[in-house]
Amino acid sequence: MVQNRRGSRAATPAADAADSATRVLKKYPNRRLYDTQTSAYITLVDVKKMVLAGQDFVVRDAKTGEDLTRSILLQIILEEETGGVPMFSSPMLAQIIRFYGHAMQGMMGSYLEKNIQTFTDIQSRLGDPAKGFSPELWTQFMNGQAPMVQGLMGNYLEQSKDLFVKMQEQMAEQAKSLFPGLPGFLPPKR
Repeated sequence: MVQNRRGSRAATPAADAADSATRVLKKYPNRRLYDTQTSAYITLVDVKKMVLAGQDFVVRDAKTGEDLTRSILLQIILEEETGGVPMFSSPMLAQIIRFYGHAMQGMMGSYLEKNIQTFTDIQSRLGDPAKGFSPELWTQFMNGQAPMVQGLMGNYLEQSKDLFVKMQEQMAEQAKSLFPGLPGFLPPKR
């Protein structure tokens, strides 16, 4: 859908034109967003609709061409978090902030990205049989299945946590062997 979190695409208009499936939005100094495909100004609500529809897009600064996609997506998340039922608790957000500047920052980003992708894959597999259901019927079905789904997700998260702890222990062991006697390379306690 949107570019990956590392921003691996080239940041040139030519690269955007070459990928015609990617919709280009321009952000002007007056904070307005311009959709080059429809030749109209749009709002964050319109961008959210594009995300929900799976539309590929990139947001560029109109003057510099700088990629602003992540900041626009973060603005949408902020609006969702403040406007409705929040997805992230305050302790969770605080923990995420603590990872910035930490040695594990890059790994944590990849870890979260892969886990969200796995969750999305599970959700789509569970959702495929629901194509014939009305939203009300699907809600009733899921309410009846909630303990099973919670158990499935709980098992997945526990396995994911165990895998992460094992990886951390292996990295600590490798660091200890590479840097013997250097403090701070102790494996995490279980």
